[in-house]
Amino acid sequence: MRLKVKIADKEEKILEITTEFIRLDSAMKLAAIAGTGGEAKMLIQDGLVKVNGEKCESRGKKLRDGDSFEFKRTVWKIKNI
Repeated sequence: MRLKVKIADKEEKILEITTEFIRLDSAMKLAAIAGTGGEAKMLIQDGLVKVNGEKCESRGKKLRDGDSFEFKRTVWKIKNI
């Protein structure tokens, strides 16, 4: 018996900022992924977060307009307003 599995498409969301950049851990708190910086740090250090398509383990990574980060099949694109 052969099963076909379809992986769901990634959901895309916009995260608007008013500053030149936002740190990854702060972006995760703003997106309501993590409640605290410590929680964001653990998720990042566990390798569960990608920045611009690559695994990132630096919680202080600066995200600027046009950058994106991914967690659990949701991609947040940074937009400077």
